Amino acid sequence: MSGRAWRRALVTGGAGFVGSHLCARLTGSGTEVVCVDNLATGSRANLVDLEQRPGFRFIRGDATDPAAWQALPGRFDLVLHFACPASPADYLRLPLETLDVGSTGTRLALERAHADGARFVLASTSEVYGDPLEHPQREGYWGNVNPIGPRSVYDESKRFAEALVTAHRGVHGTDSAIVRIFNTYGPRMRTGDGRAVPTFIAQALDGMPLTVAGDGGQTRSLAYVDDTVDGVLALAASAETGPVNIGGGDEITMLELARRIVKITGSASRIRFVDRPVDDPARRRPDTRLARERLGWQPRVGWSEGLEQTIGWFSRSVAA
Repeated sequence: MSGRAWRRALVTGGAGFVGSHLCARLTGSGTEVVCVDNLATGSRANLVDLEQRPGFRFIRGDATDPAAWQALPGRFDLVLHFACPASPADYLRLPLETLDVGSTGTRLALERAHADGARFVLASTSEVYGDPLEHPQREGYWGNVNPIGPRSVYDESKRFAEALVTAHRGVHGTDSAIVRIFNTYGPRMRTGDGRAVPTFIAQALDGMPLTVAGDGGQTRSLAYVDDTVDGVLALAASAETGPVNIGGGDEITMLELARRIVKITGSASRIRFVDRPVDDPARRRPDTRLARERLGWQPRVGWSEGLEQTIGWFSRSVAA
């Protein structure tokens, strides 16, 4: 990864899962970090250790509120826009807020980055590919998205945000990049956010049946959060504009994932099949050639290590 150092960074959505890991990595490398989060889906608990460190500041604010941006102190040389509900349970509960943060929130973040002369990175998603007809998914693939389906508030919010970043760069020359993050897992995920890894782990630790959607044959390619953070910061430190896929290389079915988690936890839980959500993608795996060639990035944390660390964190959280 590049050794480029940042003096001051702003992370929107920094109290969330990936955002809090970004804040920790940046603060640990000597960057002064301002984290802005409205705590709609993020948690102040993710920042407990960070708030003891010099150079870190948490501000409760909404990325869609112009007043919140005007109140931010000083200038930044890096803006990471990660504010957005990211799990189906959250964006289905907050559909208008999800659309607002992808549109108004992204516009305000871009304006601040441009005014400060900062590098800007948009956290986009593999969901822009929808239920893909191309496999694996390359950055040049336009996707197969249902614009009025239940997942559209998230998919289209991110697609619009990508268009906004591209237009802002074209009109104003904003130093910006787009990262398309595929399914990421690791410590600090919420058990009730509806995503497979935390749901399966919580169920296994509780001895409850693991609820696998459909027949469990749908696939994902998961990346451990440390690898995702590496990829985001490598893109930030580069001159690339993206979009660039960042995601895991090992494709796995949801049924196999559930079985692996049962085995690692030593749980006696059984598998219970439930209805599959509408527009749930059948297959998902990134083509990460661009990240390898342009950023020198590739996943380093294997399935066994990543799941053991994640399960360990969940076990300690339950016991605390």
